[in-house]
Amino acid sequence: MLDNLFLLWNAPVLSVQLLVDGILIGAIFALAAYGMALVWGVMDIINIAQGEFVMLGGYVTFFLATAGVHPLYTVPLAAAALYCLGWGLYRLVVFRIVDQDMFISILATFGISISLQQLANELFQADVRTAESGLGSFFLADGLVVVSQIKVVAFFSALALGAGLFLFLKTSRLGRAIRATAQNARAARIMGIDTDRVFATTFALNAAICGAAGSLVVMTWLIHPYLGLAYTLRSFMIVTVAGLGNMGGVAFASLGLGAAENFAGFILGTEYQAAFVFSLLVVILMWRNLRLGRQRKHLK
Repeated sequence: MLDNLFLLWNAPVLSVQLLVDGILIGAIFALAAYGMALVWGVMDIINIAQGEFVMLGGYVTFFLATAGVHPLYTVPLAAAALYCLGWGLYRLVVFRIVDQDMFISILATFGISISLQQLANELFQADVRTAESGLGSFFLADGLVVVSQIKVVAFFSALALGAGLFLFLKTSRLGRAIRATAQNARAARIMGIDTDRVFATTFALNAAICGAAGSLVVMTWLIHPYLGLAYTLRSFMIVTVAGLGNMGGVAFASLGLGAAENFAGFILGTEYQAAFVFSLLVVILMWRNLRLGRQRKHLK
């Protein structure tokens, strides 16, 4: 670890490389976090199956790419496939836990997570998969900083998808119904909004966003059936830091997490990168608990 720190100190260009890579991958984290924030804010459900939706979106792209479709063209197809899956899961399971205790929703979505994970393992095997985009790299700072072109494409694609979601929620009739339901579901029902349809659309939109994120993940990194937990944890961590309804905060927290993970992976070793994410989640939860305690004391 000390050797790696010493290397960063003596070669600042390495820090630039890690920072750039972290920010680019952080945009993909933001997509999954947007979906979690949407479901949590509108339906009051913490979706533990978030990462499994990302994983399945990656498999859609991988198999379409294997069939000869360019991976970049499969992003909307992965989103559409996961939208249908999200809608089906809502009608099959999730509608039963809306308005229930949050602990029940956690258990139910955890069951969905395990089921999707094991189903993917049975169908696709546990092999690590990736989809080659065929794009090259940018060489900066006289070739000392190398930036994969697919990461840049994924970064701007994630930004475009996030902006599209924001505009949909702000300007469309269904988007306004979703925001109204998030503010007060009972009042929305009284005003004639079909909240069941809103909830179904919200959950399906979340799955679609994650599907698009998974499609970008398999092009920039890799996927396997047990990938989901890391993305669920990242999404939960980002939303906890940024707060519900704060899309700008989600974006900045995602980019920061991506950069922090990259530095942690380099300094501690890639084998400790997942441990870093878990440890950071514990620290954030403790910080949030202390902050809430201080706020309650102040109110008294």
